[in-house]
Amino acid sequence: MEKTAVVAIGGNSLIRDSAHQTVEDQEEALRDTARHLADMIEAGWNLAIGHGNGPQVGFILRRSEIAHRVEGMHEVPLDVCGADTQGAIGYELQQSLQNELYHRGIHKNVATIITQVLVDRADPAFAAPSKPIGGFMDKAEAERRRAEMGWSVMEDAGRGWRRVVASPQPKEIVELDSIKAVMRDGIQVITVGGGGIPVVDVGEGEYRGTAAVIDKDYACSLLAREIGADLFLIATAVDQVASGWGTPAQKWIPRMTLEEAEKLLAEGTHFARGSMAPKIQAVVWFLRAAGKGSGKKALITSPQGIGRALRGETGTWIEC
Repeated sequence: MEKTAVVAIGGNSLIRDSAHQTVEDQEEALRDTARHLADMIEAGWNLAIGHGNGPQVGFILRRSEIAHRVEGMHEVPLDVCGADTQGAIGYELQQSLQNELYHRGIHKNVATIITQVLVDRADPAFAAPSKPIGGFMDKAEAERRRAEMGWSVMEDAGRGWRRVVASPQPKEIVELDSIKAVMRDGIQVITVGGGGIPVVDVGEGEYRGTAAVIDKDYACSLLAREIGADLFLIATAVDQVASGWGTPAQKWIPRMTLEEAEKLLAEGTHFARGSMAPKIQAVVWFLRAAGKGSGKKALITSPQGIGRALRGETGTWIEC
């Protein structure tokens, strides 16, 4: 019987560095990632794949801002930017993975589902927007947009002013039933791209997009819980997790229990807030929901390390 894994792919799998940001560069990076995902499928895993989209949303916003300033074109709302990236990245990854499976003689299909994720309008994050998006502005332009468009803006490390939006918690995956139906047919699914398109419930059964950014590891954790995944795998920039990151006491961790992960996270000094800490938190939520004796596991490693990690040669395994 096939096992189910949710794989959260980080931004390093899409854009490796500042010198490789074109669509062609991204496609090449995804072809490499697809090989590692195909290894999992060949080993008997049925996959639901999430991915980051931060740089890509930034590119779309920047193009939109330039087109508006130079040609008077309409600007693209943030939720639509998220949908655009889900379609584009999903297409590139879907094609790369489908091609790789074909060359291996594996008769499985791959599909992308444009995914909305419900957030709560009362989430405290909306009262304190903190996620910078889009291009830089001078103070006058920032104040104008604050007054005319209701933007929240902030000065960003001496480089200029930027728009900031909320990063609320994901509450519900709107297309969950569709995701489950596709997976029941053995189709590998790409979903909750960029954490999902944030939507709010406006009443009478209607959703509307909202200007926010959902952490993709949090959304993938929710997906893993909702579909009852056997494995939650976060592919990131490092082969293993380390405690005391960046300090003389840094120590690589091949295995952790849920309790050990919670303890290190609570101490607040081992994992960077904007990097590894959210990944550990996402894993904690997944394993806590699974419960002791469930046999469910989480793995954090690099895309290139997936095969070796599944053989126990690298990666950080976290278990109940």
